[in-house]
Amino acid sequence: MTVPAASAAARAGTTTGPADAGGELLLRVLSALLREDVVGLRSRSRAVEQADGTWLRLETPGPDALMLPVREDGFQCAWAAREPLMRRESDGTDLRDTDAVLGELRTLAPPVDHGGFDAFAEECRQTLATVRLHEATEEEVLRALAERHGADPADWTGPSGGLALDALAARLDHPVYPTARGRSGLTDAALRAYAPEFHPRFALRWLAVPREALTAVGPLPGPTPSALGLSGLDDSHAALPVHPLTAAGPLAEAVRAAGLDGLAVPAPLAHGDVIPTLSMRTVALAARPDVHLKLPLATSTLGRLNRRTIKPGTLADGAAVQRLLQAVTAREPRFRDTVLHADESCFAHAGHELLAVLRRRQPPGLDGCVVVPLAALLARAPGGRLVVDHLADRFHGGDPLALLDAVLELLLDFQATLFAYGIALESHQQNVSLVLDATGGGPRLRLLLKDNDGPRINGARLRAALGADAPGPGDFDDCRILADGDGPLADLFTTVTVHLCAGAYAFGLARHGRAPLVRLLRLVRDRLAEAVERLGTGPGEPGAVLRARVLDAPVLPVKAMVTAGTLLAKERSGASDINKHYTTGPNYLLRGV
Repeated sequence: MTVPAASAAARAGTTTGPADAGGELLLRVLSALLREDVVGLRSRSRAVEQADGTWLRLETPGPDALMLPVREDGFQCAWAAREPLMRRESDGTDLRDTDAVLGELRTLAPPVDHGGFDAFAEECRQTLATVRLHEATEEEVLRALAERHGADPADWTGPSGGLALDALAARLDHPVYPTARGRSGLTDAALRAYAPEFHPRFALRWLAVPREALTAVGPLPGPTPSALGLSGLDDSHAALPVHPLTAAGPLAEAVRAAGLDGLAVPAPLAHGDVIPTLSMRTVALAARPDVHLKLPLATSTLGRLNRRTIKPGTLADGAAVQRLLQAVTAREPRFRDTVLHADESCFAHAGHELLAVLRRRQPPGLDGCVVVPLAALLARAPGGRLVVDHLADRFHGGDPLALLDAVLELLLDFQATLFAYGIALESHQQNVSLVLDATGGGPRLRLLLKDNDGPRINGARLRAALGADAPGPGDFDDCRILADGDGPLADLFTTVTVHLCAGAYAFGLARHGRAPLVRLLRLVRDRLAEAVERLGTGPGEPGAVLRARVLDAPVLPVKAMVTAGTLLAKERSGASDINKHYTTGPNYLLRGV
């Protein structure tokens, strides 16, 4: 496959927004449905060459057939939608919006799944409204960020600058999930007031909870109940922070469900200004932006079943995985100074997924560093250029490939080393930040990891490496964490580290005209191969597993997030974890080998 020549805007380092937000959304939706083989769109279609290019023809049970114009892709699917339409072959009708397309595909699905198609159609409508809001406010927000933090995002340093970079990342589409910018049930006013892409500041609400009803690990920041307008409760109650959207909505029902009706008391006064991070439910203290509070929200992102609440058991699991990662890092000298871990050991909950808080603290010494989430690299910055270009200018002589190379070398080495210990992390673009600064010897790159719940661990490998220090089944609330064998780890390593944190940037930088795709994919493969070779490639060794299942595999696992997150109920999809439900796609790492 050839890469189109860079446009004038790409050569100049600028990007332009979509001319038609609805068309862009439909392209992403069609490509996702094709990738996930919804109603057999991939497996039951055949390619048909026409004057304008390739079409896929899907024969339906009835007399009609559906036609989809496609182009070669290769990033998790051989094909992607070429035009924002689906055509009925019999009468030539073009379906040009998500409602029409999903309505047509709904007729091909079993009746039990119709509700999922209806939900996804609504998800698309919410996303389209959000994208249009983003377009209408983009220049306003970029101007405000530049006025507050400076014109060049490569100079947005420290935890405060990282929050501004989060705002840029929040305006970018997810590499896989087509409606990632949508948040169920939130109005434009709520997004402006609380969503990271608007970089707002707001005050927290609080709930006074009886101390005996609260499970707390470590100190948590918070005022006394009397400071919140509740007298006489300082000795018996503790203040639990609550997101304003939760306080204004489902808090009362959550209190009743937890058996605390009449015992837990909402505070009449707000207290403590915060700023949302890229993960909207996690907020940073405005006075201490290195301290984050993860607060549950009764909304969904990346699928209707992907709720933004906090199951109490995940708090302890995340702290246990953090300790495990720190133990591994301490045993591997080359990562002691290059991989940083946020402290997520302090948390509290009252036995309900809406009555919980995680206190995250970033490591010290970041004030002079640029702390940028991987998710922000391809985002548009003030002035129109990509964030990656600004960072490359400051740290790598203007060469974005040199920056990508440095990122891949460290990231893939670390994640492959974890795999050798029997650990695979759900460390996607939002959970991995680059920490960049300049030392006497030149640019320095480190990784900062957070949100450690949801890994997969091969207990046998981990015990072989750590012995008695390895956690066992009783150390995790989520029984899915401990896996039998390397398969679930290899799948997670591939779908998150390889696809989202490496492959997405090869295809993304090629799309923006920064380098030919074959060169970028060769870079990903070479850095992964080097990391694999360090592990040993004899029979049964972890390097051999990664070589067979990733580098040299004919196909790779691919997240089927729309299917598991929205279209199908768990009983229908069979997904025990909607973030780890897979289909397969081509292995782009084999290209040019």
